[in-house]
Amino acid sequence: MDRRAFLGTSLALPLAGAATGELAVSQKNEQKDNAPARENPYIRHCRDVALNILKPTEKQLQHGLALHAESLVFDVYGFSPRAAVDGDVLKAAVEAGASEIELQDLNEDMSMTRCISDPAEREEFLQAWEAAGVTCIFQNAGEEGQAPLRLMKRLARFTYLTDMLRDHVSKAVLPDDIIEAKKQQRHCLYLTGNGVPLVQDWLSVADELRYLRVFFQLGIRMMHLTYQRRNTIGDGAAETANAGLSDFGRAVVAEMNRLGIIVDVAHSGWQTSLEGAKESKKPMVASHTTCAGLHKHIRSKPDEVIRAIADTGGLVGICCIPQFLGGKGDIAAFLDHIEYVAKRFGTQHVAIGTDIAYTSRNAEAENKKVPPRPKSRTRWEALWPPETFVTTPEARDSLAWTNWPLFTVGLVQRGFSDDDIQKILGGNMLRVARDVLKSTLSR
Repeated sequence: MDRRAFLGTSLALPLAGAATGELAVSQKNEQKDNAPARENPYIRHCRDVALNILKPTEKQLQHGLALHAESLVFDVYGFSPRAAVDGDVLKAAVEAGASEIELQDLNEDMSMTRCISDPAEREEFLQAWEAAGVTCIFQNAGEEGQAPLRLMKRLARFTYLTDMLRDHVSKAVLPDDIIEAKKQQRHCLYLTGNGVPLVQDWLSVADELRYLRVFFQLGIRMMHLTYQRRNTIGDGAAETANAGLSDFGRAVVAEMNRLGIIVDVAHSGWQTSLEGAKESKKPMVASHTTCAGLHKHIRSKPDEVIRAIADTGGLVGICCIPQFLGGKGDIAAFLDHIEYVAKRFGTQHVAIGTDIAYTSRNAEAENKKVPPRPKSRTRWEALWPPETFVTTPEARDSLAWTNWPLFTVGLVQRGFSDDDIQKILGGNMLRVARDVLKSTLSR
């Protein structure tokens, strides 16, 4: 495969597979409608931007694409491709006086599930998966908060998605399900709940923690200890006090360890992250973060925290958010952070957790149908300090979710061995997922 062929198509994975003599089974599945995939100029544009930054040789490009096609690729925190909303439906809701919560729920429901019912959205959805060449996403199937019913909404949507599109994207319950999806050239979602579900009755510690098991039984395999703000578990990433893990938080970590739920400190403060790592008896993660040693940001982790996470047998997932990366905030900066962790803490302790999604090209037109609404207050969970970093279109586009094959090409350019690249792409997260579940499944 040459550079021209790669740029001239909207489906990277099948092309990369062809370079190694493999034809994806999923190509057959996606042609059931007997309709050829439309050219996707946005995917092509983003590839062009990234290639202009990376400037790989023909040998590096071909090797990277072939390696990506044969590898199990596991986005350790991300989002399934998002559909466009039905602008007419949302417009009618606004005009009927729907509350902000209703509108948010309606918007999320359509963006997460409309690919099931709308053929054009399903085409975009499947095209993005194929272009990215991703086997599994550790899917954000929860919300920033702790109320069980609130956390259950996104869980229901992605359960519905994987039920209805299971021939293309299934729900992974165990790590072996992810391996099987790769063998069958399908995709899957492994679910993270974002928050720890708490009833907040505060009758006893055991009573307060009872919903962790319920959510584990529903398929949740990872949870954030905190989001940006302080909660009863610990301080979030944006709290200036940086007070660390509470006594109750230590009980939460112990219960997550017992059940086989991965502890995630991506949005936790540095002290909470450090104490969480020291408390955990199983591998834990910061699923989507960056290195403070390269660019200090509230969402980055300093070396001391990364070392503590690595000492649990866990990993840090480097994200694709330009302002967290610093420098030019582009694909080159992103690779710098991966290389930083690999060289200082070991290749086995780094992965990629993009924290981004592909959004349907139909979204802009549909969103224009929706009437403007009054400005709303900042949501409670946010607590984002002023951001001085200016993200350029070039940086954002170079890190598009569909550019996953070029992340692999970039790692080839950086001199990583094929074995180490496959660990970064998916092997490390698969190992952590297995280790955390091991004692749970043997009981």
